[in-house]
Amino acid sequence: MTEMLTLGWAVGTGVVLGAAFFGGLWWTVRKGAACKRPALLFLSSFLLRTSIALAGLYFVAGGHWDRLLACLLGFVLARCIVTKLTEPKVVPRTSTVKESGHAS
Repeated sequence: MTEMLTLGWAVGTGVVLGAAFFGGLWWTVRKGAACKRPALLFLSSFLLRTSIALAGLYFVAGGHWDRLLACLLGFVLARCIVTKLTEPKVVPRTSTVKESGHAS
């Protein structure tokens, strides 16, 4: 029973790490366009996000491959969630000009 709790904790921690990583990426891309020095922003964001994710994975794994795998599963799950939450809402375009079916 304790093994299942440990793996559940690892998945949950992976979701938190993934949300921080991919949420930070989303924030960086949105702010990068208006930044005066976007290269510095992207590089520092990458280094910070990667360092946090790797340190978290290392801490959670604790030398156990099953915990690492569970944490990575949570990380990928967070990617799917963040991608779904941050996708732009597409509004269908309506055209007022009637198009002909052939070239004249």
